[in-house]
Amino acid sequence: MSFLHTLQQIIADRKEHPVPESYTASLFAAGEDEIIKKIGEEAMEVILAAKGQGNERVISETADLLYHVLVMLADRNLSLIQVESELENRHR
Repeated sequence: MSFLHTLQQIIADRKEHPVPESYTASLFAAGEDEIIKKIGEEAMEVILAAKGQGNERVISETADLLYHVLVMLADRNLSLIQVESELENRHR
């Protein structure tokens, strides 16, 4: 299992068992609009990083984007496995 799958499980746990000091739990509490807003912000930061901020920054911002996408999927009761399946179907 990749760490993305482990992270997905951690995020799902935060959704089911919110911890007051958890950033993930605060995103779920803020709701879908805030989660989607964060995805937009992080996507823009990936673009800016790719346009001259170096590979380290690209990696960091891409990690932030992937995390927020996993939160959005969990909020919608969707899974990374479903996304992977879609990618596999497109590859065929």
